Amino acid sequence: MPETSVNVTLLEKSPHPTAMTASAARTCYSANTPQAITRRWDSRPDDMVKTVDRVRAAGHHSTLEHNIYVFAVTGLSRAASHQLVRHRHLQFDQQSQRYLAFKAAGFPYVKPKKIAARSDLSRRFDDLMSALGQAYEDFLAAGVPGEDARFVLPNAAASHLIVSGNARAWYDYLTLRTCNMAQWEIREMSFQVLRILKKEDPVLFRDAGATCVRGYCNEIGGPKCPRYIAVTRAQIRAGEEARRRLADASRPAPPHSI
Repeated sequence: MPETSVNVTLLEKSPHPTAMTASAARTCYSANTPQAITRRWDSRPDDMVKTVDRVRAAGHHSTLEHNIYVFAVTGLSRAASHQLVRHRHLQFDQQSQRYLAFKAAGFPYVKPKKIAARSDLSRRFDDLMSALGQAYEDFLAAGVPGEDARFVLPNAAASHLIVSGNARAWYDYLTLRTCNMAQWEIREMSFQVLRILKKEDPVLFRDAGATCVRGYCNEIGGPKCPRYIAVTRAQIRAGEEARRRLADASRPAPPHSI
C-alpha cells in the first residue's frame, strides 16, 4: 500500500492583494472613490505598503478579506483533515470515501514519524494497514457498498482536498496551526501554506504565523516552549542591536586631530 505525506500547492489567488487591502483601508478614511484610490498605488507603491503595514499591525484585518487564496492539499490523513475542517472560515471540498473505491494498490495512508522511526513498530503499522486494506477489498468484492466498506478505513487513510479562504481566514488559521502546540501533520501542512503565502504576498503576510512571531504566546506553558524562547531571545538581541546603533548614531564625532 502506498505511504504518502502532505503536499500543498497554490492553485489560484486574487491578482492584486496588497493593492486591494490598501484600497479597502484608505476607502474608510478618504473622500475619494475606491477607483481613484486604487489608481494611485501605481505611482505611490511605498505608500501602499505603508498603509497595509499600518492596518495589519493595528489588527484591522477586515481589510484582508478582499483577497482569496485556493490551495490543493494532497496526502493529508483523515486524522488531520478532521482538524482542518474545524476552521469554518475556510471552505473545503474533500475526496470522498463513499464514491471512490480504493482497489488493486490499496488505499494510501500516512505513517507518523515517531512510528516510522521504530522498525518494529513501523512493520506492525504497515501490516495493520495491509490487513485493513485487504478487509476493505474483500467487503467490496462481496458486494458491500463502498459507503459501508469504508468503515474499516482508519484515520491514517490519506485524502485530497481543495481549501480556499480569504487572507484574514488564512492569517487566523496560521496563527493557530503553525504553533508548536499544534499536531505535527497539520503543522507541516500549515508551514507549507505559510511559506507559499509569504513568497506570494510578503506584505500581507509579513507577521503571519504563531503568536510568538509577534512577541507573545496565549498557550498554557507557552513561555516554556523552545520556539517561543528562541523567538523571544532573537527579538531581545534585535532590540539591543537597534538601541546600540541608535546610540552610536547620536554620539558626537571625535574632534579632528591636527
